Amino acid sequence: MKKKLSVLLALALGVSTLTSAMGLTAAAEETSVPITTDDPDYIAELITAAQEEGEVVVYGSCEEEYLAAACENFEELFGITVSYQRLSTGEVQAKIEEENGNPSGDVWFGGTTDPFNEASTEGLLMAYEAVNATHLTSDSYRDADGYWYGIYKGILGFMVNSDELDRMGLDAPEDWADLLNEEYEGLIWLSNYNTAGTAKLVINTMIQKYGHDEGIQYLVDLDKNIEVYTKSGSGPSKNVGTGECVIGIGFLHDGITQIVDNGYGNISLIIPSSGTSYEIGATAIFEGCEHVNAAKLFIEYALSPECVELAAQNGSYQFLVIDNAEQPEVATEFGLDPDNVMEYDFEDAKENTSTYVEEVMAALGDAADDRFQTE
Repeated sequence: MKKKLSVLLALALGVSTLTSAMGLTAAAEETSVPITTDDPDYIAELITAAQEEGEVVVYGSCEEEYLAAACENFEELFGITVSYQRLSTGEVQAKIEEENGNPSGDVWFGGTTDPFNEASTEGLLMAYEAVNATHLTSDSYRDADGYWYGIYKGILGFMVNSDELDRMGLDAPEDWADLLNEEYEGLIWLSNYNTAGTAKLVINTMIQKYGHDEGIQYLVDLDKNIEVYTKSGSGPSKNVGTGECVIGIGFLHDGITQIVDNGYGNISLIIPSSGTSYEIGATAIFEGCEHVNAAKLFIEYALSPECVELAAQNGSYQFLVIDNAEQPEVATEFGLDPDNVMEYDFEDAKENTSTYVEEVMAALGDAADDRFQTE
């Protein structure tokens, strides 16, 4: 059931005090802003409790533009001050591990779920049963115990600079095995296994695809062709159009951003022919956070069309995973199919990602040099 925000706020505050309590402009009050919920009374009570706290701190691992738009819109809608910072998933994970149950932030917004799962097993995320989670299109897009919820889905693949490959007389790689060809030495960029959720997903994908030992060996062999490991998972995509990176491994929606928003028509997107995996971009509450009610409200907001549809408006073209949101047409225009992916073992990733990262870095040995960016 859809309720206009003005109705929900009236339930929580009373129409006569709407402007003063919320601090909204007249234009914002007149705007029809739906927030989907099957329990409007609960949401109304949550809005009141969140406003009493008055602020919320968000760490975002999606792209900066989407993070800013989502946080600024939340602040405008609810009159709650939002402080936000863009950090890679690995940086957020390291930060909350160091803070050990006394987090400086309240909410984690965006980024692949493997680090979320690691954090939940360490007791660093708070379980919360979000009412708007009923609109998720599959139970696979949430943690069974409510430690995280999916807000988007992205397909892992290759982005290549077609002009550079033509100049070199090289064919584009069609599958994972092709990336090991000697002709691609020094042409491939990937992200840092220690700092990027994207790279952790690559590890899990190779292990699930080839088996434990063979998967790690694949990554050791691939390393011979890697020029740079960027701190963030979107790092390779941002350098393909310029030709600094000729072949980037990452999420294909990041490549779409470079093509559509930045005008790099020389980028081609490739889905590996033998199959690939996908990310679920998630959101969660930090265990022990200071602004619990504001954090809960942010999760409900994150699971609403008003939030997730801001992604495509701000250069993020992932597939959305709630049934009442409008999918970004540009993703399908590039031939991406959100269902054309391998079956990913989230439980194995949840239990073993940290171990796998350590094993890969140990296997690389001295090869783990200054190519691994942390800034």
